[in-house]
Amino acid sequence: MIRYLAGAAVALLLSTGVFFLWQSHAESAPSLPSAPEARPAGAFLTAAGPLRAPEATPRSREEKRFSRYDRDKDGKVESAEYFASRKKNFDKLDADHNGSLSFQEYAVKGIEKFNAADHDRSGWLTAAEFALTAPPPPKHKSCSCNIASRASSADD
Repeated sequence: MIRYLAGAAVALLLSTGVFFLWQSHAESAPSLPSAPEARPAGAFLTAAGPLRAPEATPRSREEKRFSRYDRDKDGKVESAEYFASRKKNFDKLDADHNGSLSFQEYAVKGIEKFNAADHDRSGWLTAAEFALTAPPPPKHKSCSCNIASRASSADD
């Protein structure tokens, strides 16, 4: 039995030696190609100068804000135009439409908003539930980008 184990060990050692000898004579793999050359710093230069992201100036933001309020586009914001959006919100809260807002009418909308966000009816809001109470983003007809609409709504 010892002879069989010794023979198996010798056969294993010989096959390992042959494997290493075979690997040492194997052709080496080609090396990786060299890295491409680095672009110069001015790779994004045009005839007019370097490319830059467009940026809204404070003046252009105010012009857009003014344009949103100037509904009839006559170059003037009248009081009716200025208070139109606020009146819509007031009318939503004024449940009995008597032209005045009682605390009960004001509180009812707040309670409804809280209850709509409190999905598990725990009496408190998690961070995810609280996020549902945020006002909806403004709807812009001319621009579908959310970044510009958030920046302009902060000016209102």
